[in-house]
Amino acid sequence: MTPATRNLLVEWAGKYESETFIPNDPVQFPHRFSRKQDIEIAGLLTAWISFGNRKMICRKADELLVLMQHRPLEYVMGEKWRTDFPESDGQSFYRTCPKKQMHWLFEKLYEAYRQYDSLEETLLTFAGSPRESLCRWLDISTQSPQKKMNMFLRWMIRRNSPVDFGIWNHFHPKDLVIPLDTHVNRIAFELGLTDKTTYSLAQALRITEALRKIFPDDPCKGDFALFGYGVEHKDYSGSTSK
Repeated sequence: MTPATRNLLVEWAGKYESETFIPNDPVQFPHRFSRKQDIEIAGLLTAWISFGNRKMICRKADELLVLMQHRPLEYVMGEKWRTDFPESDGQSFYRTCPKKQMHWLFEKLYEAYRQYDSLEETLLTFAGSPRESLCRWLDISTQSPQKKMNMFLRWMIRRNSPVDFGIWNHFHPKDLVIPLDTHVNRIAFELGLTDKTTYSLAQALRITEALRKIFPDDPCKGDFALFGYGVEHKDYSGSTSK
């Protein structure tokens, strides 16, 4: 990595990690709450449906919060989701996410809050990194990039951020993995942070490791640099790594 690339990433991270990032991003939805459990629930549900166009994601996340009457924990524990999202209903809730999948996710949340005070406490019962603990709780692959789940973990764990919450104190930002999407992947390749263009867990780890050289205790700070710049400059062609 050249000094010029390092300086660009520091500059971009400082520029895009600001409160102005929130209104156009799915992170706006957990920001509507102050109680830890509500932030966790709104954050996980929003992250779960975060694929595709950001405007469409935000429209659907807003619809979901309205359905919950803006009381996520009460909605989960009140079990109204059992009728709103029937267990056998294969009809799409959002794109490839059927209502029965939402039922499954609400069931996971319901069981977690029946036993523990927070989702953070739930994950502490599973071994491994934050990503591995979350995947094991959800029973999803630990060998996938899991962009949405890494984004959710970034929201919960990164501290001293105007965007992320930092409400999970038992996990450390240094253990997070970059949420790998098309913008992050493209800009990372063009800057020479990786010599691959594949979309894989190995790629996410490569980019995270490169960012760790700049932000040793907080590699996902670089997510704002790569994602923010990638969205704003969709035709960017980097040359600083040459």
